[in-house]
Amino acid sequence: MKKNVLVFPCGSEIGLEAYKSINLSTHFNVYGGSSVDDHGKFVYKNYVGGLPSVEAPEFVGAINKIVDRLKIDFIFPTHDSVVLKLAEAKQKGKLKCEVVTSPAETCRIARSKLRTYDFLKDIVRTPRVYKSIQELSPSSLPVFLKPEVGQGTKGTYLANSLEDVAFYTKKDSSLLMLEYLPGEEYTVECFTDKDGKLLFCEGRRRVRVLNGISVNTLTVADKRFVGFANKINQKLELRGAWFFQLKEAADGEVVLLEIAPRIAGTMCLIRCKGVNLVLLSLFDVLGYDLEIVENDYHIVVDRALENRYQHNLSYQHAYIDLDDLLIVDGQVNLQVMAFVYQCLNKKISVHLLTGHKQELSVTLKKYRLEGVFDEVININPGDQKHSYIKEKKAIFIDDSFAERKKVKENCKIAVFDSHMIEALMEKF
Repeated sequence: MKKNVLVFPCGSEIGLEAYKSINLSTHFNVYGGSSVDDHGKFVYKNYVGGLPSVEAPEFVGAINKIVDRLKIDFIFPTHDSVVLKLAEAKQKGKLKCEVVTSPAETCRIARSKLRTYDFLKDIVRTPRVYKSIQELSPSSLPVFLKPEVGQGTKGTYLANSLEDVAFYTKKDSSLLMLEYLPGEEYTVECFTDKDGKLLFCEGRRRVRVLNGISVNTLTVADKRFVGFANKINQKLELRGAWFFQLKEAADGEVVLLEIAPRIAGTMCLIRCKGVNLVLLSLFDVLGYDLEIVENDYHIVVDRALENRYQHNLSYQHAYIDLDDLLIVDGQVNLQVMAFVYQCLNKKISVHLLTGHKQELSVTLKKYRLEGVFDEVININPGDQKHSYIKEKKAIFIDDSFAERKKVKENCKIAVFDSHMIEALMEKF
């Protein structure tokens, strides 16, 4: 029987990565939860919105109601504050299901930059922390200012002068004053099993960062990463997926920036090499002995915004053109075929409606399209496609504007070109 997993919050980049990691698994059903009306509702088929903020007193109680109603077995937290809140609730016996993260004390240490640095400063290099502006000298500048509790680049500043430091710390007196690290930045993703063994450690260079998320990153083999990971793993009690970030100092040595007992937003890079840290964490909680097999190839990921849509269009028939729509430049259009099979899954009839000039059966055989369609219509020369469409609850997809215009005018149905099909694709 499949186990039920609630990802919360589900609409962040981390929550969306968790969905991609679990959604196709034969072992788990995935549910998404959110406190805000975010992108998660466009992605998760099983979505629960309107939950209280993690800071609200009723948060844990509301989560427990969802756990009872949906029979949730595991919660997979994807935000640092949620990680800590749920880990502490589980420690106190207030959470009705398992939370997939490290022990609560580890989460408390990781949530605070100062506690992290104090706890690990004797075993790995951590950034110098200036306790007051009086400790700064011209040779200390620039310094990096960041919140003690935070994530990404929110609330961070590079101060090039004492005046800058005074200005920013007056705005936020809780900002840490850290030595500036000018070199490359790395994320090192790790996995520690139920027996405390570090099973996986791999670093990637954060080439381009947007709002604290790596939007271009590539894997990097560096022995220093493994050394850091082993030292941290021996000092902290970690469980499942976790990561840490490093930055090179002026002398070229790497310095610890932070640790997080959760997956990173760009975990997709190693997932596509065969290391699914979300599934590994879930199987680890279930008590399995785990083994990791990773593909040995170099990979780069570059990320951009992805579109998702909701519409009120209802149809039971789809009429689709062949030439220059389903087959373009001698190749099958993959997005159109994905839509065709979406229709077949939903019991929507798919009609191939074409004026193909060659032997149609030969073309369909050539492109492995035999038997796919509910109906194949090769219209006579001079005929109009709109005359073959009889149903009212239908849509028409064709690359020809003239054909779409005639169908729209005569059949009064929605018409689409290939570039519009993404709006028809549903949650999978």
